[in-house]
Parts: sequence; C-alpha cells; structure tokens
Amino acid sequence: MKSTAERLENALAALADRTRLRLLNLMSDGEVCVCFFVEVLDQPQPKISRHLGFLRHAGLVTARREGKWMHYSIAMPEHPTVRRIFQQTLAALGADPEMQRDRSALKKACCSSRAPDVIKRAPKPAAAV
Repeated sequence: MKSTAERLENALAALADRTRLRLLNLMSDGEVCVCFFVEVLDQPQPKISRHLGFLRHAGLVTARREGKWMHYSIAMPEHPTVRRIFQQTLAALGADPEMQRDRSALKKACCSSRAPDVIKRAPKPAAAV
C-alpha cells in the first residue's frame, strides 16, 4: 500500500504540467474522446495520449474504449488529502480564463454539426458480409 507521501508525489507530478491541467479541465464536465482533445488543444495525438497515460498512472483519470477511440473521464482519488488537492485544482482551473476558453472550444467541437477532421480521416469500419 502506498504511503500518503507517495500518493501526493504521484498526484502532484501529474498536476505539474500545463497540458495535463488543460486535459483535466476539458474533462471537468464529463467524458471526452481523445479526438476532441487533439482538436481543442491543437496537439498531436501521440502527445495527448502520453499525457493521458501519465494521468491514468496517477489515478486521476479513467479510460474506456469505444471502437478505435478512447474516451477519458476524471477519477476522483480515494485518498482524502489527494482528493482535496485535486478538487481544489479543478476548481482553480474552472475559474481561469484560458481554461474557460478551452471548455468553450470543446463545446463548439463536440456540439457542432460537423465531425472533427480527425474523425473524418479515421478508417471506416469494414462492411459486414
């Protein structure tokens, strides 16, 4: 079992990167497909996936596969001290103007009538025979 110090170290390391903070901010309203992270943050998919893997390893997000795409959502830490720090971090992100712009861009991407270019270029599933 990990000590409090080890849990804090993992969580704080995960929170010590601006891209990871932006990803967490985008998940604050619920599950998000990796394709939308790529579009909103304008970063390559491997970079986004690497940061999401770091957050998963720290226990701050969970992932679910749907076909080719991975969907990520926030996982609230069980340890009370880590949970409190994480909640305060999410609240601070919600009040930040840059983070609010990211969430607005996500809403436009997710709710637009067009699919993101990443999805349009995705391979089509093989037809059932």
